Amino acid sequence: MTTGIDNYESLSSLMGLMREAATQGQWNRLLDLEMQCCQQVERMKQADARAPLSQAEREKKRNLILKILADDATIRRHTEPWMEQLQRVMRTTRQEQQVRQAYSSS
Repeated sequence: MTTGIDNYESLSSLMGLMREAATQGQWNRLLDLEMQCCQQVERMKQADARAPLSQAEREKKRNLILKILADDATIRRHTEPWMEQLQRVMRTTRQEQQVRQAYSSS
């Protein structure tokens, strides 16, 4: 049986892999890892987390959450410029299609 701490350790490991993929520009790998991360979060939601944690376990959980948040910030810092570039490309493509449609219908 996995404990709540085990779940957070698994999530933290996945976030670390996502951070590495983002910093290396490995977007397909990042997407695959993101799917795994979502599945892990769902497992965590369904897990019985009602068991009381010791002081040491609470501290470990806190540190894992802080690492997860730091990794998430790094991932965002690397993916946001890529997403903005993708949006510009899509906007340009959409504008080109509109121009073609306007000239082809006249």
